[in-house]
Amino acid sequence: MRSHIMTKGLEKAPHRSLLSALGLTREEMKRPLVGVVNSANEVVPGHLHLRTIAQAAKDGVRMAGGVPMEFPVIAVCDGLAMNHAGMRFSLPSRELIADSIEIMATAHPFDAMVFVPNCDKVVPGMLMAMLRLNIPSIMVSGGPMLAGKMRGKSVDLINVFEAVGQVKRGTMTEEELEELEGCACPGCGSCAGMFTANSMNCLSETIGLALPGNGTIPAVTAARVRLAKTAGMKVMDLLAQNIRPRDIVTAKSVHNAVTLDMALGCSTNTVLHLPAIFGEAGLDLPLDIFTEVSRATPNLCKLSPAGHHYMEDLEAAGGIPAVMAELTKKNLLNLDVLTVTGQTLGQNLADLKAKVRDPEIIRSVDAPYSPEGGIAILRGNLAPDGAVVKQSAVAPEMMRRTCKARVFDAEEAAVAAILEGRVKPGDALVIRYEGPKGGPGMREMLTPTSAIAGMGLDHQVALITDGRFSGGTRGAAIGHVSPEAASNGPIGLVIDGDIIEIDIKAGRLELMVDDAELAKRRAAFTPVVKTSSSPFLRRYAQNVTSAAQGAVYKK
Repeated sequence: MRSHIMTKGLEKAPHRSLLSALGLTREEMKRPLVGVVNSANEVVPGHLHLRTIAQAAKDGVRMAGGVPMEFPVIAVCDGLAMNHAGMRFSLPSRELIADSIEIMATAHPFDAMVFVPNCDKVVPGMLMAMLRLNIPSIMVSGGPMLAGKMRGKSVDLINVFEAVGQVKRGTMTEEELEELEGCACPGCGSCAGMFTANSMNCLSETIGLALPGNGTIPAVTAARVRLAKTAGMKVMDLLAQNIRPRDIVTAKSVHNAVTLDMALGCSTNTVLHLPAIFGEAGLDLPLDIFTEVSRATPNLCKLSPAGHHYMEDLEAAGGIPAVMAELTKKNLLNLDVLTVTGQTLGQNLADLKAKVRDPEIIRSVDAPYSPEGGIAILRGNLAPDGAVVKQSAVAPEMMRRTCKARVFDAEEAAVAAILEGRVKPGDALVIRYEGPKGGPGMREMLTPTSAIAGMGLDHQVALITDGRFSGGTRGAAIGHVSPEAASNGPIGLVIDGDIIEIDIKAGRLELMVDDAELAKRRAAFTPVVKTSSSPFLRRYAQNVTSAAQGAVYKK
């Protein structure tokens, strides 16, 4: 066992003495030591209950003969960090989470690990660490929040963000907004729609690194606790069989993950996270894979913000196994891939008798919401290396559009223009110097996209940025424009009044300025360099790659 390098032999007497100080017996030191990494804290609503989930996982480990050893990791709440300097730290926290887990699990050599995350950057950060370490491991998340209720209508956090614009527009009172604030987020769990955290928790099932139910079983249910206990027991089976994450994650798993991503209409942030995760296993995931898979995969679900269904509805309709079972009708998944159950994906679906229980929440492959997947990759002279849009949440009239550029060099200036009524139908807000390097930190822009929707402009105004968007975004919100402005990308050359042509179906994003004029602008162009008082962000800006490469550190 891996832990024996810390517990066995005469020269490890000091190590055993220290373990004794933890209360471990000699018998426990002979058993497998299982690291349980837990991102619980009293700051992030999605993590408030994770001590209960981690305890259940530890109980499962003990029931199966292992010795759990819990340790913490940080977590950022994107909602609380939104629209201020704190958001610059959200995406960088993913790398910090992965690195810190690697440190803990190498300094203290565990035999196996259970990962207990929930929110946006914690799930991908833990998956990156899992593949990097490559010891028998399993993930069990905290699960989704229930939707709130206001006057008989289901609501979630996105409704609150959009309500700010509605108040400015005069279609909602401040008293109604205060009422909405109090009921949109009714308790613990990752926010109730198909936002980034829930997207990644669902994809963890398809990748094979989490048990069925990981993405959709609500946070507050006993079923979530039972899932965690099962995960704790199951990791001991993985250890006994020496099944490791890289045995599970293969090129076929990559294809499955992107396929489910498209069928569900997941967050555009998956286009950042999946390349980073699979890169830890030495697997390449270029943007063109998303385009290829999207064209072959029907969009079967429209959860908030793309529609009016929530994670609890998806669970009641059969969850991720039901979505996968539907996709198998057109042979869109590789069923022979291994999973943490110790069985193949196909065997799991057969054992679960997976089927769709509500054909409106999970559409048939023969009657999908759209014949193409939820995410589209755009290219053109404005984004030579690619850009991304959640096409399943875009109004039909915005799928092909010619807009006039309104240029902003920071998110705050754009938000002010929206809320002050200075943004007009037909505009394309271009927000630049918000990429991984230029931000630095690649801020998530739920505030401006929600403000556009709240002001009733999401059917008439596009937003184009080298930054990124929340999974809660709807409308023609085009992000990850690469190269970013800080890296001499063409988005840095746009000026007010330029015409931008958007054609999402054709995958095109074009700045309608002739080559001679662009060459003239480039000759006079010097990128803006934003200085940061944070030593951490300065190091991040020096080491981070393009969004087109997953915004990982340079190799």
